[in-house]
Amino acid sequence: MQISVTFKNLPPSEHLKTYVKEKLDRFDRLLDNPAEASVVLSVEKFRHMAEISIIGDRLSIYGKEVTDDMYSTIDMVLDKLEKQIKKTKAK
Repeated sequence: MQISVTFKNLPPSEHLKTYVKEKLDRFDRLLDNPAEASVVLSVEKFRHMAEISIIGDRLSIYGKEVTDDMYSTIDMVLDKLEKQIKKTKAK
């Protein structure tokens, strides 16, 4: 999976990048064809936001989550995306 990570109002962190990439690697087994994921991690005051868009062959899903901890935000948005992928595959 091709992954691009963007940071807004947040210093770039290799640890966050590797965390996101490890979590997104589990979607490779769910997807039939190679996909492209764009991740935007941003901070506004005390809100940590994660937006993930996955675009592949006949698949386009988007998830956004806001909490006060970046790691829990990433986990929650990935859970949303996993549900969406399973739902579209069931169709």
